Amino acid sequence: MTLRKTRTAAALSCAFLVGSGLLVGCQSGSDAKTPSKASASAAKPHGYVEGAEEASEQQSRLVLADAGTGAVKVLDLATEDITSLEDRDGVQGLRADGRFAYLSSGGSTHVVDTGAWTVDHGDHVHYYRAAIRDVAGTVPGTDAARVHSDQTVTALSSAGGGIRLLDREQLEGGTVPRGSVLTGAGSGTAVPFEEHLLVTAAGAGKDSVAVHDRDGARVTTLKEPCAQARGEAVTRRGVVFGCADGALLVSENKGVFDAEKIPYGTAVKASERAVEFHHRAGSTTLAARSGDAATWVLDVTDRSWTRIGTGAVVAANTAGEGSPLLALGEDGALTAYDITTGKRLARKELLPTGGGSAVIEVDTTRAYVNDAAARKVYEIDYDDRLRIARTFPLDFAPTHMVETGR
Repeated sequence: MTLRKTRTAAALSCAFLVGSGLLVGCQSGSDAKTPSKASASAAKPHGYVEGAEEASEQQSRLVLADAGTGAVKVLDLATEDITSLEDRDGVQGLRADGRFAYLSSGGSTHVVDTGAWTVDHGDHVHYYRAAIRDVAGTVPGTDAARVHSDQTVTALSSAGGGIRLLDREQLEGGTVPRGSVLTGAGSGTAVPFEEHLLVTAAGAGKDSVAVHDRDGARVTTLKEPCAQARGEAVTRRGVVFGCADGALLVSENKGVFDAEKIPYGTAVKASERAVEFHHRAGSTTLAARSGDAATWVLDVTDRSWTRIGTGAVVAANTAGEGSPLLALGEDGALTAYDITTGKRLARKELLPTGGGSAVIEVDTTRAYVNDAAARKVYEIDYDDRLRIARTFPLDFAPTHMVETGR
């Protein structure tokens, strides 16, 4: 049975269980575990949305946007179907929060509901799929340089400063709410975490992380500083922020927030510090470019940094422990490195030189790379010497790409 048939059969099986009212914890995959008695006895599974279908595995979809024509389309990786959405002229950026994609252009943000998401309860997970659609309305005056969400709120942080908070339930209902502006946040970035908001660039020196409540009021400012904060990631260990001298890991225990610095351990030039993190959802291993010569790997669990001499890269990512670091060089070659030793494991000539808009998205078994010049997306088996598992030819240039369903 092919991969596609396997996934389809599993989805149909779960669809049957939903229809019969028997499905509560239909799931599989390395992160899935047996649901608790409490969840099994619930009338509806966690994350239930009327009209959505619970699936047995992650429902990955790629949102693709052409910066030249404004075409916006969603590629379903399970069915290989492509859904066309309304064109958006001048798309300059594309972000995602697991379910929704945010296209920024001309100082405003348009939202796409990709209809695929994961609800993670720590000890078990649920996967959902629903219709793909444009969300009515736009977010004015916000370019959505950074986007982070939880089940209640979505925080859009603009590159020029300013944070707008959107009601998640209204987004799920198909309408972009007007939202509210988080006052006093300056040029910081907001990350929803444990029913609060973590906001960078706080304090008199703009070198702290503040904790705000849902209404925007500042609750406290964390003692451990984070100067020149750039880049952030949400992991199972807490929220990671990139600082001038390393990373700041913010965790929460019984309503008390704590911050721990993970220093580089050596002098690092400003041009070589980590400023944007990439990782697999749920993983605690992060990748970040380090100037023109290397790539950082941050192991949040071990509180350690490893700098791997990849040379100049366009994009980098990793699925985490046991998986390689994937680095796409400026020469268009994709290279896999052992994240512990830094040893090169495999190399494949993939893109023409200058694939500057390419990104690497990863899940538990595959990686995806967009090739705008060739109008293709490649699916890479990174555990099989970077074998190309599937190629998706397109009738437009996928300048921007994000993965959802995570």
